[in-house]
Amino acid sequence: MPELAISADKVAFIIEKAREFDVKEAASDPDSGSNPSDDDEIDVLEDTTSDPVAAELAGFIRALNEDEQLDLVTLMWIGRGDGDVDEWDDLRERAVEVRSEYKAPRRETVQYLLGEPMLGDLLADGMDELGIDWTDERTTPVS
Repeated sequence: MPELAISADKVAFIIEKAREFDVKEAASDPDSGSNPSDDDEIDVLEDTTSDPVAAELAGFIRALNEDEQLDLVTLMWIGRGDGDVDEWDDLRERAVEVRSEYKAPRRETVQYLLGEPMLGDLLADGMDELGIDWTDERTTPVS
């Protein structure tokens, strides 16, 4: 069983925020302009360029150290089925190799992760595969 550089609390926070981000949909009423309470505040579910959930998630992942980001990518790959727990070391080494090709590793790792559909579910599946409980009630990460 690999020992993660990233805490279960941080992964849980990312899972929760990624799931919030994943439920966003394309703008259904781009010229709304109405009072949010009049339209049941559905605009909060629309994916916009000024999405505060995406900004918070991106900032949080960008602030992680290199080892934490590598673990996050590896967890996502395990959750996606690119390998299993027994292949952790090989998958993580592959993540190191991919990251070494980036010109701006922190920024490009964030873009890669946020570009993955269902990131929250994939990370949750990866944690489950490792047998790590991340489901305690959490609203903020523990530093």
